[in-house]
Amino acid sequence: MENLDLEKLKYPIGKFIAPKMYSSDYILAKIEEIESFPERLKKESGDLNNDQLITPYRPGGWTVRQVIHHCAESHMNCFIRIKWTLTENNPVIKPYDENLWSALPDNLHMPIESSLALLEGLHARLAFLMKSLSETELEKSFIHPENNSEYKIKEIIGLYAWHGNHHLAHITSLKKYKNWK
Repeated sequence: MENLDLEKLKYPIGKFIAPKMYSSDYILAKIEEIESFPERLKKESGDLNNDQLITPYRPGGWTVRQVIHHCAESHMNCFIRIKWTLTENNPVIKPYDENLWSALPDNLHMPIESSLALLEGLHARLAFLMKSLSETELEKSFIHPENNSEYKIKEIIGLYAWHGNHHLAHITSLKKYKNWK
């Protein structure tokens, strides 16, 4: 497999590209993507059998099951990070090793239904909270200690809309390649 093919499997919708300007239309569109993500994920994964759920989306990649559980974990962290950012002054957030989390027994063996249900409630909360934010609150930021970078809430909204679409594309691309219905 060529590097170009592997890169397309890793990033089927491309890497996240931050917009030059965060317009209110852009923010609203991304919140709508976040809000609809659980239903879109459920539609694409709800009928998959165990053999399909344990299929990696690319060589050396996570299984479909791990991707779904990862989305729940990552988006829970997003929600907590936004809450910290809204209630503290430029907090330093806690990073986590998503690869180590993905190797834990729940990510490897647990049915996906609980993570799909968690995402449904979590994204309803995320979308409600995000829609209520003022321009000032969208500018609030946190520090990620891995690279000491500052992230504004408006950037996180775009990034997590992309993140959901990115992992959904892992599943839809695999389904298309494997000719799964």
